[in-house]
Amino acid sequence: MADLGHPERKLPPVLHVAGSKGKGSTVAMLRAVLEAAGYRVHVYVSPHLVRFAERIRLAGSLIDEAYLAELLEEVERVNAGQPITFFEVTTAAAFLAFARNPADVVILEVGMGGRLDATNIVGRPLASTLVPISFDHMQYLGDTLAKIAAEKAGVLKPGVPAVVGLQPDEAARTIETRAAAVGTPLFRRGHEWAATCRPDGFRYAGRRTLDLPLPSLPGRHQIDNAALAVATLDRVDGFTVSEAQFRSGLTRVDWPARLQRLGRGPLVALLPPASELWLDGGHNEAAGRVLADWAADTKRPLDLVVGMLSTKEPERFLAPLKPYAQRLRAIAIPKEPLSLPAEIVAEAGRRAGFTDVAAASSTAEAIADLARHGPERVLITGSLYLAGTVLAENG
Repeated sequence: MADLGHPERKLPPVLHVAGSKGKGSTVAMLRAVLEAAGYRVHVYVSPHLVRFAERIRLAGSLIDEAYLAELLEEVERVNAGQPITFFEVTTAAAFLAFARNPADVVILEVGMGGRLDATNIVGRPLASTLVPISFDHMQYLGDTLAKIAAEKAGVLKPGVPAVVGLQPDEAARTIETRAAAVGTPLFRRGHEWAATCRPDGFRYAGRRTLDLPLPSLPGRHQIDNAALAVATLDRVDGFTVSEAQFRSGLTRVDWPARLQRLGRGPLVALLPPASELWLDGGHNEAAGRVLADWAADTKRPLDLVVGMLSTKEPERFLAPLKPYAQRLRAIAIPKEPLSLPAEIVAEAGRRAGFTDVAAASSTAEAIADLARHGPERVLITGSLYLAGTVLAENG
């Protein structure tokens, strides 16, 4: 950053989003609401699904790929062969783009952890937002929830408010300890703000009270993500968002591979009429519980196609889904060197309690095998990297 002229010091005001489950959806809701209120929003997320440029959004539009290539070449030239990671290169290019193009706000999603994440070089964001923390990236962040939470809470800054979603007790205590140590004011769900589900949406109560609709993203967990986005904008100063603009933004959120129903395409065509094909990039224990809640609510037989990275724990992810899913077909993620072999995922499924389990050579083969059982609902899940290949394959 120093060699590039410190672009991280020249950004518009920053909202920094960290945690384990729901970062992407919360970022998408923040963006949708702010844009509904007329603000120009830069966004940085990871990973991408189909196109690399999906990671960087400039004032409402995905970054132009030729412009992105120029920025990456500039970073490579200035770096001059020094050790650097893929994510650091991408973050540096994003910060150059954000510093050179006007906007009212930047939303940064942490890549992994927080304390040592490249996005954490931003010294004083408007707010730090912490989605629920769970077991994730354990080989890097630690083998206990307290250790993982300590890494995630590394984004907290002196005097910068932290807006905190629902947390396990151990994670909540760790966040509170870190906040007290560095002087971070906390705005916690269940303490300084609350969200209550209603049949047609939810009531938010914080600095103000708002009755808001269900977000357009399916699943009851998206109410929690929507409420956290609302709480973030309620807590920061400098933005004016009316209740009507909150409503408009939340009902127009679009975020692929988060319980996305695929309506057409060659993979959909493999299933009998009246079947449903769903896609979700969930990959950790918390995501497994969220998907289990969705399956319980929808009350239709469910089969799974699962591919996961070697950095994840498939048994923890699959165990919550066991009561709601009949069959599991395991695959390797195409062209992904860190993918678990299909048979390893299948064995994790057996340990999680699944009995009708088999490995398949591709997503299409897995779906075709499940299709032999007649009209049903199939969920492809386990990795955002898998979700990206599915979206590309399905057109």
